[in-house]
Amino acid sequence: MSTRDGAIVRSNPLHAVARLHERAVACLAALVDGWLIGLCARALFAAVLLPYYINSALTKPGEGVFGIFSPRAGAFAQMLPPIAEQASYDTSAIAFVPWHLIVIAGTVSEFVLPVLIALGSFTRLSALAMMGFIVVQTAVDITFHATAPGMLFNTRPLELLDHRLLWLFPLLVLVIKGAGSVSVDAWLWRRLR
Repeated sequence: MSTRDGAIVRSNPLHAVARLHERAVACLAALVDGWLIGLCARALFAAVLLPYYINSALTKPGEGVFGIFSPRAGAFAQMLPPIAEQASYDTSAIAFVPWHLIVIAGTVSEFVLPVLIALGSFTRLSALAMMGFIVVQTAVDITFHATAPGMLFNTRPLELLDHRLLWLFPLLVLVIKGAGSVSVDAWLWRRLR
């Protein structure tokens, strides 16, 4: 029991537990503030999607050092199936503008954006661009590759839309929260200040 303004007030044990919980959570939040969320989102992305996108990007460039500027027929088949089919998969028969430019930009994006995100460099912009890339990729998969989208939040094992939604979440966290203090962004920011 305690007194407040001369009145007797009984202490509720649940209030004490709630206060203890609030203090513990505030202490934990103070310990991880500014570094854990961004680092975990980037680590998750790097573990799950970095190898996927790098391996996918490696299938697209043509031969040689400048092969990225002369994509293989398979790159067109993956990104622009109707255009590749219309040209009978002969890349020389496909117009440079806009089709080659689209495939080159997509290939460069597959190489560059995941690496920037994993390193935490230009993170918010890179994550936002990667989100756009995943949305376009999903639309191409459903529209041109006849991939069944599945239903969101269904009881079956994860299908395309559920997978892609899970892919987008850590990127959304990075767009909102940034890379955190354990990143190239933070290092550059400290150097510039």
